[in-house]
Formats: sequence, structure tokens, C-alpha cells
Amino acid sequence: MYEEAKKKAAVLVEALPYIQRFQGKIVVIKYGGNAMINEELKQAVFQDVVLMKLVGMNPVLVHGGGPEISDMLKRLGKETKFVNGLRYTDKEVMEIAEMVLVGKINKEIVAGMNYYGASALGMCGKDGNMIMAEKYMPTIYDENGVESQLDIGYVGKVTKVDNQVLLDVIGQGYIPVIAPIGVGDDQQTYNINADFMAGEIASSLKADKFVLLTDTEGIYEGGMDGDKKIFKSLHIDDTEQLIKSGIISGGMIPKINCCVDALKNGVDRVHIIDGRIPHSILLEIFTNEGIGTMIIK
Repeated sequence: MYEEAKKKAAVLVEALPYIQRFQGKIVVIKYGGNAMINEELKQAVFQDVVLMKLVGMNPVLVHGGGPEISDMLKRLGKETKFVNGLRYTDKEVMEIAEMVLVGKINKEIVAGMNYYGASALGMCGKDGNMIMAEKYMPTIYDENGVESQLDIGYVGKVTKVDNQVLLDVIGQGYIPVIAPIGVGDDQQTYNINADFMAGEIASSLKADKFVLLTDTEGIYEGGMDGDKKIFKSLHIDDTEQLIKSGIISGGMIPKINCCVDALKNGVDRVHIIDGRIPHSILLEIFTNEGIGTMIIK
């Protein structure tokens, strides 16, 4: 029992310099993947974020919800269509997505954090016109290399973040919990990729840290199909070469591009961590070893 107590004390002592260093600092967390599905992992994320707030940090959480949107569409008998790997979002799908993201997932997260002693406040981009957006039309190429723009419906990209709304909420002692919904100048609602929305928010707030919870351990030194040892730290300049060489590939490329954009626009450090590990946020931020890949500039 004495040895167990010593171990617990050692953990707290190890965390002390990090708690001191990050007092009052803003940390933006992108919450997605398996950590949103598994109940144990959900509770661990809520506890981690609440603890960060209680020790003096200012966490801001941006969440996804793609699987739950797909599940609700299925229950309502609405077919999910994907075009070039992207969900086609017509008017009805947009309404369902907003209902699930803002009315269900967002409020469940807020309730979970409040249960553990925080004051969390659910928001989306419509609140105070916090996240302005416009229609996103990805560029595609046909077999002849001819470029065109693909219409995927009411999918948006961020054009402006009103960080004063968020700073006011943080200043009142709340944890902002943000659903990835934006609004256009014409009052049109847009569904926005949560990674990119979180990155834009982190940039606007000049966050000290931007943490992405993923379903992978970090960035593998040998790529997804090679050596499973991860990079503990990468410089922003290394990422382009890793993409060219194929070490970073597939769905990790847009995440890395999102991280690079955030670093170039005022974020101090980015962390890609494994959301499948309970309390991975605390392990990354408050321990010497960390648990994922940190990207610096």
C-alpha cells in the first residue's frame, strides 16, 4: 500500500511543472473517433478536460459526430450518399446533422462535464455568429487530368472566427463545447469538418496547444504499414517530406495539413494522440514521456 501511495505521489509531482507552465493557457481539443463511442473512454475524456480546467488551464472542446449522423440517417430511412469519399449533405441531411450534433451529442458532452464538477457551455457556430462559413467545393480531376469543383451540398469551410465570443465564455469560467456547425452570410447552415473547424478556432485563439484525439497512436516512423514506433516529436518542416515519401498517407494527410495550418497561424504546439487509451490527454500534457506525436515550429 505504501509503494502504491508513493507511485501516486510521484505522478502528481511529475505533473507539477506542467500545471505551473500551462496556468491560464488555452488548449483546444478536437474530440472524435472511438473516444466518442466507447463509454469508458467518454468518461475519461470528460474527466481529463474537467481536471485541466480545475488546475487553471482553459480547455476548449470541438467535437465531431459522423457515425451518429449516419446512424440517425439510417434510423430515419435516409440513404447516406458519399461522393469521392465525402458525405453528400442535402437540405434534409443538413437538418438531421444539426439535430444530432447540436441537440444530442453536444448536450451529452456538456452534461458529462458538468457531472464531474465543471461549468461547460454547449455552443455551435451560429451562436453569436461565432463561426462564419461558406460552401466548400473540393477540387477533383477526371481521368484526363481536367480539374473541376465537386458540389457536395451544404458542407462548409470556415471563413471567420469571432474569438471574442469564445474569450468572453472562457472569461466567465466556462468550458466551451462546440459543435462543428457554421453559418453563412445568407444565414445558410453548413456542416464543417470538425478537424478543420478545431484548427481554425485554435488559430484564432492563438492556443498554446491543439490536441487531436484520433484512432491511431500518433505518426508512425515507418508509415501505417511499417514500423509501429511513433515519432515523439516532429518539426513542422519535416511534415512535407514525410507526406511526399508516403510515411504520412491516407486520412492522416488532411489532419497533418490542419495541424500545419494551425502552427503557421499562431498555435504553439500540436499533439496527435490515441483517443483509444483512457486519459490520453492527461498522459500527453502532464507527463515527461507523453503518449503521442507532438508537432512544433
